[in-house]
Amino acid sequence: MAEFRSKVLDIASFINVRVLRDHTKRKVFAQHETERQALRYIIRNTTLPQRMRAQAQLELSQMHAYTRPTQIRNRCIEGGKGRGVLSAFRMARYPFRMNALAGNLPGVKKASW
Repeated sequence: MAEFRSKVLDIASFINVRVLRDHTKRKVFAQHETERQALRYIIRNTTLPQRMRAQAQLELSQMHAYTRPTQIRNRCIEGGKGRGVLSAFRMARYPFRMNALAGNLPGVKKASW
């Protein structure tokens, strides 16, 4: 993970190590996404020679784990929680409720009927 972390990083903007790691994983995934898609296309293309497809499969398997989309987990940007996160706001249930009641989230208001 240290190989991907940028040299100058404002640590004060991250609440804990999990959020920092999630940020790093998202950046690395975005950087390598096109390369992964190209390799996956080569692997699935049956008109190409088997040797080329095997080479692409080997390259894909040797890529770092952070380049995989399954490594990204929705985390709360305020508390770092990994469960109960509303993906549209990237907040857990309770911080979302507190921010909505305080009027900090545009377009969100308390329901009444």
